[in-house]
Amino acid sequence: MDPLSEAFQHHTWATEKLIRHLRGLPEAALTATSPGVYGEVLATLSHLLEADGRYIQYLEGTPPAPKEGPDPTKSLAVLADQVRDQAVRWRMVLARVNQLDVTIPARRDRPEMAHATNLLFGQALHHGNDHRTQICTVLSSNGFEVPDLDTWTYWSERRLAPAK
Repeated sequence: MDPLSEAFQHHTWATEKLIRHLRGLPEAALTATSPGVYGEVLATLSHLLEADGRYIQYLEGTPPAPKEGPDPTKSLAVLADQVRDQAVRWRMVLARVNQLDVTIPARRDRPEMAHATNLLFGQALHHGNDHRTQICTVLSSNGFEVPDLDTWTYWSERRLAPAK
């Protein structure tokens, strides 16, 4: 598997693992927050997946409508469905990565960005890691257990685990 596809496999795996972990925690964990982070756990995870959806739309050639206000907070069940759908869409986009040349239209706070394909891939990976880390910070600072989402754990679970 090429390195970019592997990076997105980790991206999806980490978000799916985080959702599974959150399902085992009390409701108080989902509404917890800490200073210096995006917001409550569930709101942060919802934002992460909504942003991923927008990045994918650009890469699929259908720019999303301008964002109006904060992303809606969704349930873990809805987010689990969303990440599964997005995993398929990431694979489809990555399968034609060499054919992509995305231009991001100008908006009130930034100019048009031509040839922004690599920007979108890089931003998706950075944004996902950043917000998953923020969620783990909120969990740990509020006394909740934190899952291991790093690439070493991904590799151990996905590549070194014996076949079943």
